[in-house]
Amino acid sequence: MAAMTTMHHQQQQQQQQQQQQQQQQPLLARQYGVTEPLSYAPPVELDVRLSEELERLLKNNDLYESTDERVRREEVLGRLDQIVKRWVREVSKQKGYSETLLDEIGNAKIFTFGSYRLGVHGPGADIDTLCVGPRHVSREEDFFGGLYRILLDMKEVTELHPVPDAHVPVMKFKFNDISIDLLYARLNLLAIPENLDLGKEDILKNVDDKSVVSLNGCRVTDSILKLVPHVDHFRTALRCMKLWARRRGVYSNVSGFLGGVNWALLVARICQLYPNANPSMLVARFFRVYEYWKWPNPVMLCHIEEGSLGLQVWDPRRNPRDKYHLMPIITPAYPCMNSSYNVSESTLRVMKAEFARGKDICDQIYNGDCGWEDLFKPYPFFEEYSHYLQIDVTSYSADSHRSWTGWVESRLRQLTLKVERYTSGNLQVHPYPCEFMDPVQKGRHSAYFMGLQRRPGFSDGEGKSEFDLRQTVQEFKETLYTFLSWETGMDIAISHVKRRGIPAYVFPGGVRPASMKPKKGGGAGGGGKGGGGGGNVALKKRKLANQESDAGSKSGRGPQQPRSQMLSSTNDKPSSILAVGGGGGAAAAGEAGGAGEGGGGAQQPPPASIASSRMSPPTSGAAILERGGGPTAADTMGASASAEEKDRVPPSALADRAPPSAQGSEETGRAGAAAETGGPVSNGGCDGSAGRDPSDGADVAVVGNERQGQELEHVHPKREVEFKRGRSNLLRLNPSEQKTEAS
Repeated sequence: MAAMTTMHHQQQQQQQQQQQQQQQQPLLARQYGVTEPLSYAPPVELDVRLSEELERLLKNNDLYESTDERVRREEVLGRLDQIVKRWVREVSKQKGYSETLLDEIGNAKIFTFGSYRLGVHGPGADIDTLCVGPRHVSREEDFFGGLYRILLDMKEVTELHPVPDAHVPVMKFKFNDISIDLLYARLNLLAIPENLDLGKEDILKNVDDKSVVSLNGCRVTDSILKLVPHVDHFRTALRCMKLWARRRGVYSNVSGFLGGVNWALLVARICQLYPNANPSMLVARFFRVYEYWKWPNPVMLCHIEEGSLGLQVWDPRRNPRDKYHLMPIITPAYPCMNSSYNVSESTLRVMKAEFARGKDICDQIYNGDCGWEDLFKPYPFFEEYSHYLQIDVTSYSADSHRSWTGWVESRLRQLTLKVERYTSGNLQVHPYPCEFMDPVQKGRHSAYFMGLQRRPGFSDGEGKSEFDLRQTVQEFKETLYTFLSWETGMDIAISHVKRRGIPAYVFPGGVRPASMKPKKGGGAGGGGKGGGGGGNVALKKRKLANQESDAGSKSGRGPQQPRSQMLSSTNDKPSSILAVGGGGGAAAAGEAGGAGEGGGGAQQPPPASIASSRMSPPTSGAAILERGGGPTAADTMGASASAEEKDRVPPSALADRAPPSAQGSEETGRAGAAAETGGPVSNGGCDGSAGRDPSDGADVAVVGNERQGQELEHVHPKREVEFKRGRSNLLRLNPSEQKTEAS
């Protein structure tokens, strides 16, 4: 007991010493970034206590690696540096350089960037690494040739996967169970010195575009660390925001949200605006600032420099494509680029709502009404919408499935943009950046989901809202089948499901919440004990499902309803119909189930025409660059804020200018690409999801709402999908069903 008391007393003394050290830190009064800080206020006692609670939460969520893992990472990086040095020496010897020159020119260096270089990586995280080599060592022949073969022959290296055709070419592998993403930059130098400084601008001279992008990853990371006042406070706040973004489903550059470098830049800007703030203050101010931010005004850590090499930088005045960026977050290293070009109108809407939620919860935390755990609660995606698009990706083998799902995942953003464009933004799409693995078909069947809802207040003037997405889905599928490595067995099916039709394996532990379980006698598995048919029963109105549950159980078949009755709502007036072309899956829904909304009856005709909206270019970003300065508080948050106002944003800031009404510019040819800062993008984890499993299993194809391993003939990519009468998947978006319980 005495020992425990002594230990508790020592812990209290340590906490008091930490508080005194934080309070005794010198206050910073100089300007960081492109504007004056909003507040120089230091933390008070409440801020110190909340920061301690925040750090305890991070530790309880295992966001810090152990000492053993840290040592293993350092050992792996040391081994990797030795390997590339021997490799470059051997390549130099093969290309005819004399022995006397090999010691000088036969050299390469390994640099790190991303979360590892920023110091915010967690257990099991990959290490973003860059190999810098001389001009006589090529990427195509030597890096993806000789070095690949060297790594392939090493027993310590597993899961080696080269991606030479990506926007940022990369080799992915595990070295002694440490995940590595290895990039290559070929400098215009005969020899690579050991004291090479990547921060110098002239290092980019006469370098190919892919090397510039690869180098930019390291250059951006180093610039961020130089532009924040307190690096330790920045790291703690960034760890919090990355955990929050993953929990809330907004951590994914490739899906149209934000990736690691984007969140780092946003947090760094808050550190500049509040240079004396501690982590709890930074997290609270993060949400306060970005809830009021006037997008598409850019977030910049420093002024954009033209440079002397003539490389293109982000400039909406001169580059037409830059005018259509909705949420520009500019990298601080030359050439300055928009790291968030993937953001669309739909994903921006989701993130703005999450910023508002975060601000409200932080206010409650500071008022003592709740704790940090409330801020980090996972987003209940499968409880928020009544209707979803389900994208099922299948392959014949686990190896081909990894490359096929990587390609599909990199293109899903295009489906979001197409839906936005062809429905003029009236059908809102919420992509969920998480891959779900079917445990029955391990490694060969993955699923992605998108939430759907009608834009609030939208109708066609007759009290109903009809959307026909069959052509949109078909066009999207055709672009997927341009995959150069496509092989027989790679297939995709797109269908719609209602909330109760979501497969159980997407939920934690594979257990569906009680409020979402299908009613007895209905659902995706068929009607009652017989289990046959009824594949689309869960898509029907609750009233109809209740009426037919007994009949379905007795006959062993799903309930059969005329099309006119299935389309009737409680007041017998169809309010909204969405026809979703699902290829093999959706077209076969009627055949498999015979019932539900994929069954027989007359098919609703598509709208006569679909208007394609075009965004008017925002001028605010260009105007800021035109006047030669950074965005002021009035530019970014709609209000003037001074140091005397501490950090309070006035109510006038709520008059935020709405973002443009159409999609951002579509970037093509960036499959498996990283953000333009040079780093490969990872979606991060999603609570309740199953990871990729390389083990084998029988192939599966998805038919309508059936998810129990029924096989479907794979459709050749060149064959057009037939949308037969009565077999298209129809989805009603009833105004009363918005964000409510679905039958």
